[in-house]
Amino acid sequence: MNTQATTAAPQNSSMRWVRWANLAFMLYILLVAVSMVSSGFKWSVGEQAKTLFEFASHPIAGLMIGLTATALIQSSSTVTSIIVGLVAGGLPVETAIPMVMGANIGTTLTNTLVSLGHARCKEEFRRAFASATVHDFFNLLAVAIFLPLEMMFGLLDKISTWLVTPFMGAGDMSMKGLNFMKPLTQPAVNLVKGPLEALGTMGGVALIFIGIALIFIAITAMGKLMRSLMVGRAKDILKSAIGRGPLHGIASGTVVTILVQSSSTTTSLMVPLVGTGVLKVRDVYPFTLGANIGTCITALLAATAISGDNAVFALQIALVHLAFNILATVFIFGIPFLRELPLKGAFYLGDLATKSKAAVFGYISLVFGVLPLTILGLTA
Repeated sequence: MNTQATTAAPQNSSMRWVRWANLAFMLYILLVAVSMVSSGFKWSVGEQAKTLFEFASHPIAGLMIGLTATALIQSSSTVTSIIVGLVAGGLPVETAIPMVMGANIGTTLTNTLVSLGHARCKEEFRRAFASATVHDFFNLLAVAIFLPLEMMFGLLDKISTWLVTPFMGAGDMSMKGLNFMKPLTQPAVNLVKGPLEALGTMGGVALIFIGIALIFIAITAMGKLMRSLMVGRAKDILKSAIGRGPLHGIASGTVVTILVQSSSTTTSLMVPLVGTGVLKVRDVYPFTLGANIGTCITALLAATAISGDNAVFALQIALVHLAFNILATVFIFGIPFLRELPLKGAFYLGDLATKSKAAVFGYISLVFGVLPLTILGLTA
């Protein structure tokens, strides 16, 4: 028995190192993929960029694009990484800001769907659905407050511009501190780009799709690797976080989400715990806000892959995502009246869910399907 235990320990240690090496490789793939989206966008669109952006230039249309894309993909990290690549390719920051806000709403669909697993028991379902939708209502309220402010005053645009100012070169818009990424990523981008040049501008489109596919693969693999590497630590943080005050909950939600690289995973983990009565909705509420902040790490990492004239704008949109989630948490959670609104909405919807399953599917269809597609159709 002792011999088996002795041989098992080195094997576990070596497997752990293999996972860390795979994680580093997947991070590199993510950075290369974002560079591919940026390069492909510049290559395929060229001078027609303004025409292409006209559709998404309306803030409400941009919001719905971000919401729908994230609801379909089930990953705000993936969508925001793609947006970073598009901004690096020429998409204006002011056009991308509502898309980032929409991604915040779209990511809440995952834990709402997870709550349906408790539908057989009315009391469990009431608690689970309320736990899931408190995240929905918070993000909807955040957008309802900050999108009009952005449209009227350019609040997040101004804050993010101030934040990226130290990275601007004296005479140009190059990222002084992040140029080391180009030598690392450009050879891989050129390797894929070379065979596609024969396709002309369609090669740029192909490069975008290859980049997006690689973003999917990299983020999915990173999430699985991080969960396998950090699940013990994440659980320890989780156990010590809940019920120890809102600030501790927000901080712990941020840390756990950075560790597992997925706000959907973090918030979905809460749903069964609340459904079975282990935790209360009010206890997990701050934790979900921390998850909103923690998920911003992926876009910030993606922004480091960008070099050239638009590199500073790629970092700026990643900082918009971070600033939006921090401001929303401080503003909404800091004002008692606003703090209670997501809870009241979630409790009301939880009660309604126990009375009518049709209301549940109506809510999901309306918020994540019918409403976004209708608004996109009207704004088009």
